[in-house]
Amino acid sequence: MTIIDSHCHLDFPDFAEDLDSVVERARAAGVERMITIGAKVSKAAGVVAIAERYDDVFFTVGTHPHEAAGADAEDFDTMRAFARHPKCVGIGEAGLDYHYDNAPRDVAQRVFRGHIALARELDLPLVIHTRDADADTAAILTEEMGQGRFRALLHCFTASRELAESALGLGLSISFSGVVTFKKSEDLRAIARDVPLDRILVETDAPYLAPAPHRSRRNEPAFVVATAGVVAEARGITPAALADATRANTHAIFGRLPPASGKVLQALGSSH
Repeated sequence: MTIIDSHCHLDFPDFAEDLDSVVERARAAGVERMITIGAKVSKAAGVVAIAERYDDVFFTVGTHPHEAAGADAEDFDTMRAFARHPKCVGIGEAGLDYHYDNAPRDVAQRVFRGHIALARELDLPLVIHTRDADADTAAILTEEMGQGRFRALLHCFTASRELAESALGLGLSISFSGVVTFKKSEDLRAIARDVPLDRILVETDAPYLAPAPHRSRRNEPAFVVATAGVVAEARGITPAALADATRANTHAIFGRLPPASGKVLQALGSSH
């Protein structure tokens, strides 16, 4: 079984001491592609360096909503420059986070809309973070989609069924993290069961939110297999079928992401 971790943060300090080992463990687990996600424009060069270091790692560039009040939050010229890199596959993560409210909400909304415009302009998918902001996220996505279509996904989905249905109605995809494996996540597993099979992705959001049975440990891309197993069980399909679907869906939305070479697939196959 081969799979893709559609969202991780390999540039975070948590991985500074053993990144080579983390990547090797992911490969051994069958992870054929990892997308390391940009969170702050001034740190984008570090994300790029990691993508350049590993053939199977790709990146996005953008401003996380926690950073929306920062001086570089709307440096879209720099984002455009990074987006020309052949291993840049998307914009973000960007969005709204009303749980922490690290930026004034009007500022966060403006920055979010700016990322949508950039994703539309560059025809790159937007990776969306939303937390405790369902109504405003749905309203902005609906309004912006009416001004011109763009590709996007809701990452690390933990929101309401209503937001899931709104996003799906707009053509977005939905990605599930280790949260879906937690004991108290019955409602989230029900949503994962009902998302159309051609719109579902899986991720780790590493180093955060390690899935069961790895909870309390640092999360890493290899653990995406555990998340996929729980989502597959919720849907009543095999983990391999879920992995195949999510891999195809990740390639469909991240159009620049190249397929794994025969050599890579053969190596992954030999590790199982």
